[in-house]
This record gives sequence, structure tokens and C-alpha cells, in this order.
Amino acid sequence: MAFHINICLLTLILNINCCAAIYWLGLTVNGSSVGWNQTHHCKLLDGLAPDQLQLCRRNLELMHSIVHAAKLTKNTCKKTFGDMRWNCSSIENAPRFTPELAKGTRESAFVFSLAAAIVSHSIARACSSGELPSCSCAPAPAEQAGPDFRWGGCGDNIHYGVQMGAAFSDAPMRNSRSGSQAFRLMHLHNNAVGRLALIDAQETKCKCHGVSGSCSVKTCWKGLHDINHIAMDLKSKYLSATKVIHRHVGTMKQLVPRELDVRPVRESELVYLVSSPDYCTHNEKHGSLGTQDRQCNKTSNDSGSCNLMCCGRGYNAYTERIVERCQCKYHWCCYVTCKRCERTVERYVCK
Repeated sequence: MAFHINICLLTLILNINCCAAIYWLGLTVNGSSVGWNQTHHCKLLDGLAPDQLQLCRRNLELMHSIVHAAKLTKNTCKKTFGDMRWNCSSIENAPRFTPELAKGTRESAFVFSLAAAIVSHSIARACSSGELPSCSCAPAPAEQAGPDFRWGGCGDNIHYGVQMGAAFSDAPMRNSRSGSQAFRLMHLHNNAVGRLALIDAQETKCKCHGVSGSCSVKTCWKGLHDINHIAMDLKSKYLSATKVIHRHVGTMKQLVPRELDVRPVRESELVYLVSSPDYCTHNEKHGSLGTQDRQCNKTSNDSGSCNLMCCGRGYNAYTERIVERCQCKYHWCCYVTCKRCERTVERYVCK
């Protein structure tokens, strides 16, 4: 009996510790109220793992970007998965995570990769906007400029963002106290997948110069895509994520695909260790909230459809009256008047 209790306790500790690298998502609670200009501020809030506390003390100027990244990670995750059975609502509990994020599931793979991408994105953007004294605009790209444009402007400093973002996101996972080696390897890999998706999301942005907007000359720079673009890329990787096992490959233990262990794990694919529930019914042990009373789309065939969202249980319909502004007119100068319009819409919720 005592042995069984010790095993359960050890499992619980490992599950808790494996989330240490994303405790910082809890900074959304009071992080904006902190000045982040004195080293003791790093200990004021519940959210930083010990290894991240050290980075906080050395790089206080980064903390505003990291708090912003925490907010953006939560909002982006919920928006990206709003039409799925698992809708990322449990991320609001950070830094106290429910089981589906405290284990090596594909959901935790997505959240870790998204958080890693967004913290690097936030820092890179803060550099180019002049918010950080430790960095500035990205240097001009090494590739040759085209005949109709020249490199200039102020590009997002992706190199610095990825460097500092990796130092912050990966630090807890390099500590043996942060769960088993398999969990740490999984999360380090998925963090890197998130940053790779960020790097791949660079685009060339340009500004025209010339008489009367002729655009005879263009100044261009490398910038990052909107974070929603990156989140959708990671969602597609989530849907095709690979289940892995931790076993010896030669003299070292590595993560290898469970079904196709003849090949190594690709650097661009998300990986997970533990299969997820179907999230159809409420089950606290597995971190499933269920889909009862979730809104669904009667006419859709995708993940938000009533058929898939309600797991075959059926749905209830109800009508809702919406009052909104309409027929708005602009008056010179300078105000807008609108009428109030009412319409009735039909909603559907899962049984």
C-alpha cells in the first residue's frame, strides 16, 4: 500500500514539474501591475520557475514582453481551438494546470510550442519597436536585394527574439527536477518546433517611395507574420502530431516514433507521449470538460459541427434576439449616428 502511494505521489510530482516551463503563463493575472524595474519584482508573482527567475533578474527589460506573450498565448490558443472539443479553456488556470496539460499529451505539445513561438515573437517585435535597450532592428538580410527594391526599414529582430525566447522557455526543461527525461525531451523538442514555425513565418514587407505614390523605389525588410498565422500552422502540426516512445538508440535514449521507430523524429513535427481522451464527456482525471452545452454549427462539416462537437448525443436549438447598431452614417464634422436594429438568430448547443 505504501509503495502504491509513493508511486502515485512520484507520478503527481513529475506531472506538476513537467509544466514548470509554462508556469509563466500565469503572469497574466497580475503581471501588468508590476514595474519590472527592480530584481525583487521577479519573486513577487506566482509564475516563474527557478531557472527563469535568474533570467528575469539579469534581463528585467524583457519581462513586459514576456507578460504580453503570456496574454497573447492564452488568447490565441482559445481562439485557435474555439471550434474543437478541447477548446484550450483550461489554459486560464495557469500556473495550475489540469491533467491534459500536465501530461505529455498532444494538447500540451501544442501549448508548449505556441508559448515558445509567441515569447520569441513578442521579444523580436519589441526590438524593432524600440522598446528594449538591449536590441534594435534586425540587420539587413544577407540575400541580394531585387532590381526594384532595396533593403532598409526596421525588420523584426528574429535572431535576438529566438535567442532570448529559447533561453527563457527551455531553461526549466534542462533541469532534471522538471519531470522525467522523456517529458523534458518532448517539451524541448516541441519548443523548438514552435520557434521553427516562427522563423518560417518571415515575410518580406515593403514601403513605396516615388512621386505621387508611383512606387518607383521600394524599401523592404523582413518581418514576422501575425501570430494567428503561426498558430494555425502549429494547429496543423497538432492534428498530425506523432506519438513517440523513449528508448535507446545506440548508446543514448531518444524519442522515436512509436509506430514507425525506424526513422528519427522530424524537427518540424510535434510529438507527444500520452494519448488524449476524446473530450466528449466530463472527466476531471483526464482533464476533459466535456462538450455538454457547448455551442455548435448545424450546417458545418468541420470540427465545430454539431455532429462532431456533440459526439453523437444530439443538440438543442434555441433562439436569441440580438440588438446591434446598424445603418450608421458619418456627419461632417465629426460624429457618427446609428440606428438600433434587432434580429433573431437560431443557436444550437450540445446535449
